[in-house]
Amino acid sequence: MRTPPNMQNSQQGMALLISLVFLLLLTLIGVSSMQNATLQEKMAGSVTLRNQSFQLAEANLRIGESAVQLANYTLAVCGSTTQCAPPAEATTVTGAGLNSTSGVNWIAAGGGFYGVQNIGTTLTAVNVPSNTSATLYRVTAVGIVGNNIRSVVESIYAKY
Repeated sequence: MRTPPNMQNSQQGMALLISLVFLLLLTLIGVSSMQNATLQEKMAGSVTLRNQSFQLAEANLRIGESAVQLANYTLAVCGSTTQCAPPAEATTVTGAGLNSTSGVNWIAAGGGFYGVQNIGTTLTAVNVPSNTSATLYRVTAVGIVGNNIRSVVESIYAKY
Protein backbone atom coordinates (compact mmCIF):
# COMPACT_ATOMS: atom_id res chain seq x y z
CA MET A 1 0.00 0.00 0.00
CA ARG A 2 1.23 3.38 -0.97
CA THR A 3 1.11 6.47 1.25
CA PRO A 4 -0.93 9.22 -0.28
CA PRO A 5 1.17 12.21 -1.47
CA ASN A 6 -0.33 14.69 1.01
CA MET A 7 0.69 12.37 3.95
CA GLN A 8 4.32 12.27 2.82
CA ASN A 9 4.52 16.07 2.70
CA SER A 10 3.15 16.44 6.22
CA GLN A 11 5.63 13.88 7.58
CA GLN A 12 8.54 15.67 5.94
CA GLY A 13 7.38 18.96 7.47
CA MET A 14 7.20 17.37 10.93
CA ALA A 15 10.81 16.12 10.64
CA LEU A 16 11.93 19.63 9.76
CA LEU A 17 10.04 21.10 12.72
CA ILE A 18 11.55 18.58 15.17
CA SER A 19 15.04 19.23 13.76
CA LEU A 20 14.61 22.98 14.24
CA VAL A 21 13.43 22.52 17.85
CA PHE A 22 16.48 20.37 18.63
CA LEU A 23 18.74 22.92 16.96
CA LEU A 24 17.19 25.68 19.07
CA LEU A 25 17.73 23.65 22.27
CA LEU A 26 21.36 22.95 21.36
CA THR A 27 21.92 26.66 20.63
CA LEU A 28 20.48 27.65 24.03
CA ILE A 29 22.68 25.11 25.80
CA GLY A 30 25.73 26.39 23.90
CA VAL A 31 25.02 30.04 24.72
CA SER A 32 24.44 29.19 28.39
CA SER A 33 27.73 27.27 28.53
CA MET A 34 29.61 30.20 26.98
CA GLN A 35 28.14 32.65 29.49
CA ASN A 36 29.11 30.33 32.35
CA ALA A 37 32.66 29.97 30.99
CA THR A 38 32.99 33.75 30.63
CA LEU A 39 31.80 34.31 34.20
CA GLN A 40 34.26 31.73 35.53
CA GLU A 41 37.09 33.38 33.58
CA LYS A 42 36.25 36.77 35.11
CA MET A 43 36.16 35.28 38.61
CA ALA A 44 39.51 33.54 38.09
CA GLY A 45 41.03 36.80 36.84
CA SER A 46 39.73 38.65 39.88
CA VAL A 47 41.20 36.06 42.25
CA THR A 48 44.53 36.28 40.43
CA LEU A 49 44.65 40.08 40.75
CA ARG A 50 43.66 39.91 44.44
CA ASN A 51 46.42 37.37 45.05
CA GLN A 52 48.96 39.55 43.24
CA SER A 53 48.03 42.61 45.32
CA PHE A 54 48.28 40.57 48.53
CA GLN A 55 51.70 39.20 47.56
CA LEU A 56 52.84 42.73 46.70
CA ALA A 57 51.62 44.02 50.07
CA GLU A 58 53.47 41.19 51.84
CA ALA A 59 56.67 42.03 49.95
CA ASN A 60 56.32 45.71 50.91
CA LEU A 61 55.73 44.68 54.53
CA ARG A 62 59.03 42.78 54.53
CA ILE A 63 60.79 45.83 53.03
CA GLY A 64 59.37 47.99 55.83
CA GLU A 65 60.39 45.47 58.50
CA SER A 66 63.90 45.35 57.00
CA ALA A 67 64.14 49.13 57.29
CA VAL A 68 63.15 48.96 60.98
CA GLN A 69 65.75 46.24 61.64
CA LEU A 70 68.63 48.52 60.68
CA ALA A 71 70.76 49.46 63.69
CA ASN A 72 70.57 53.19 62.96
CA TYR A 73 66.78 53.28 62.40
CA THR A 74 65.03 55.82 64.60
CA LEU A 75 61.51 57.19 64.57
CA ALA A 76 59.79 59.43 67.08
CA VAL A 77 57.01 57.90 69.18
CA CYS A 78 53.56 58.78 67.88
CA GLY A 79 52.21 61.81 69.66
CA SER A 80 48.49 61.14 69.99
CA THR A 81 45.88 58.40 69.95
CA THR A 82 45.08 59.24 66.33
CA GLN A 83 48.72 58.94 65.35
CA CYS A 84 49.13 55.63 67.21
CA ALA A 85 46.06 54.05 65.61
CA PRO A 86 46.38 52.03 62.40
CA PRO A 87 46.52 54.55 59.56
CA ALA A 88 43.03 54.98 58.09
CA GLU A 89 44.41 56.30 54.80
CA ALA A 90 45.97 52.90 53.99
CA THR A 91 42.84 52.06 51.99
CA THR A 92 43.14 55.22 49.89
CA VAL A 93 46.84 56.19 49.78
CA THR A 94 47.99 56.80 46.20
CA GLY A 95 51.39 58.43 46.62
CA ALA A 96 54.43 58.57 48.82
CA GLY A 97 54.74 61.29 51.46
CA LEU A 98 53.72 62.36 54.94
CA ASN A 99 50.06 62.13 55.95
CA SER A 100 49.33 65.03 58.30
CA THR A 101 46.50 63.26 60.16
CA SER A 102 48.14 59.94 61.00
CA GLY A 103 51.72 61.19 60.94
CA VAL A 104 52.73 58.22 58.77
CA ASN A 105 55.38 58.82 56.13
CA TRP A 106 54.39 56.56 53.23
CA ILE A 107 57.33 55.22 51.25
CA ALA A 108 56.89 53.92 47.70
CA ALA A 109 58.17 50.39 47.21
CA GLY A 110 57.61 48.04 44.28
CA GLY A 111 54.10 48.93 43.17
CA GLY A 112 52.82 49.87 46.60
CA PHE A 113 53.70 51.67 49.80
CA TYR A 114 54.71 51.05 53.37
CA GLY A 115 54.57 53.21 56.44
CA VAL A 116 56.04 52.78 59.91
CA GLN A 117 54.77 54.04 63.27
CA ASN A 118 56.68 53.93 66.57
CA ILE A 119 53.93 52.98 69.02
CA GLY A 120 56.10 53.02 72.15
CA THR A 121 58.06 50.65 74.37
CA THR A 122 57.05 47.67 76.43
CA LEU A 123 58.54 45.15 78.87
CA THR A 124 56.00 42.44 77.97
CA ALA A 125 56.59 41.81 74.27
CA VAL A 126 56.43 38.22 73.07
CA ASN A 127 59.81 36.55 72.39
CA VAL A 128 61.75 39.33 74.13
CA PRO A 129 64.06 38.40 77.03
CA SER A 130 62.73 39.16 80.54
CA ASN A 131 63.24 42.69 81.88
CA THR A 132 64.24 43.93 78.43
CA SER A 133 62.38 46.85 76.95
CA ALA A 134 61.36 46.60 73.33
CA THR A 135 60.31 49.40 71.03
CA LEU A 136 57.18 48.45 69.10
CA TYR A 137 56.80 49.52 65.49
CA ARG A 138 53.65 49.09 63.42
CA VAL A 139 54.53 48.47 59.79
CA THR A 140 51.60 48.93 57.40
CA ALA A 141 52.01 47.94 53.77
CA VAL A 142 49.78 48.44 50.74
CA GLY A 143 49.92 46.47 47.50
CA ILE A 144 48.16 47.92 44.46
CA VAL A 145 47.57 46.07 41.19
CA GLY A 146 45.94 47.94 38.34
CA ASN A 147 43.78 50.89 39.29
CA ASN A 148 41.47 49.38 41.87
CA ILE A 149 42.82 46.13 43.39
CA ARG A 150 44.36 46.91 46.79
CA SER A 151 45.50 44.80 49.74
CA VAL A 152 46.59 46.18 53.12
CA VAL A 153 48.60 44.18 55.65
CA GLU A 154 50.35 45.17 58.86
CA SER A 155 52.64 43.76 61.47
CA ILE A 156 53.92 44.79 64.88
CA TYR A 157 57.69 44.56 65.06
CA ALA A 158 59.46 44.53 68.45
CA LYS A 159 63.00 45.87 68.35
CA TYR A 160 65.24 45.44 71.39
